[in-house]
Amino acid sequence: MKLGEKSAYLQGLAAGLELDQSKAEGKLIGELLTVVSDMAAAIEALEQECARLNDYIEELDADLGDVEGILFDEEEDFDDAEDGCECDCCCGCDDMEQRMLMCANCGETICYDETLDPETLICPACGKSAAGKENTDNE
Repeated sequence: MKLGEKSAYLQGLAAGLELDQSKAEGKLIGELLTVVSDMAAAIEALEQECARLNDYIEELDADLGDVEGILFDEEEDFDDAEDGCECDCCCGCDDMEQRMLMCANCGETICYDETLDPETLICPACGKSAAGKENTDNE
């Protein structure tokens, strides 16, 4: 039996007792039953809200799982680059003294050794000639 039903049952029992509402005991029991009824209604409303919020949390959890799946897939792509790269480029270099070039086709930052001719570099990201604007200030 739910709280609202129990409260109604108690009010029915009290009505069957035919309590005298003009006496203190009758007034007290009547007011207590009103409070119990109000509390039962409030608790049932809270239970409904809690159930609604639990459903919403489950939806958010599922959505978060989708987002995590996308993010972890992207992180795995980054993990494929060689270890030690600190310049956020796709080549995986670990020497910040190298020169950097921005691919003219895709905008990817490419690090290269100064012994190489930047005009002959192939971008590892797009596979096209990376010849473009050289950046030697190592940002």
